[in-house]
Amino acid sequence: MQATKVKITSVVIVVGMSSMLAAVVTDHWAVLSPRVEKLNATCEAAHFGLWRLCKKSIFIVEEDPQGKGCGPISLPGAKNCSYFKHFTSGEEAEVFEVKTQKEYNISAAAIAIFSLFFMILGTLCVIFSFGKGRDYLLRPAGMFFAFAGLCIIISVEVMRQSVKRMIDSDETIWIEYYYSWSFTCACASFTLLILSGVALLLISMPHMPRNPWETCMDAEPDTLD
Repeated sequence: MQATKVKITSVVIVVGMSSMLAAVVTDHWAVLSPRVEKLNATCEAAHFGLWRLCKKSIFIVEEDPQGKGCGPISLPGAKNCSYFKHFTSGEEAEVFEVKTQKEYNISAAAIAIFSLFFMILGTLCVIFSFGKGRDYLLRPAGMFFAFAGLCIIISVEVMRQSVKRMIDSDETIWIEYYYSWSFTCACASFTLLILSGVALLLISMPHMPRNPWETCMDAEPDTLD
């Protein structure tokens, strides 16, 4: 019975890990749009993630009915991506030289790396827990996955504050923004990993006694055999 619960939880963990990896390695956390001054002209929208910024030149023929910004980002156009200067050498995109709080992006990326580290440790604990007499590894596995979920949601909040401060800046050229699918993947991974971590902790706890004269320590635990 316990082995079945662990396998079901493992499936949820795999989905959560996939969502986290998709969020960390992609650059569609937020989409930024400047004001469109005139039609039949080219404007430059942008989207970015933890590691790089991509700018896209879009030729605007008619005004966006949902606002006065440049886009939507799905329209065809030439795209140019550059990694943030604090991660690689070379020239960084101008938009992030002054208007973005660099410490926010560095913090978000660093916290995401910690999340990946906890996720790897949790995965190893789950794998080794299937060995005979190693059920105790489910408890640290649950804690590691819970820590991974907490780290990624902190990274999400740091990134959200970064975007907010950039939009609120008096010097910014951006008037509109929205969070894209990488941001959604990060939020989904937080939910799945937290739930999986709690589930593993509950599975690893001693079972309630079947008889009133027993204590929890007397009750025989289930095994993964």
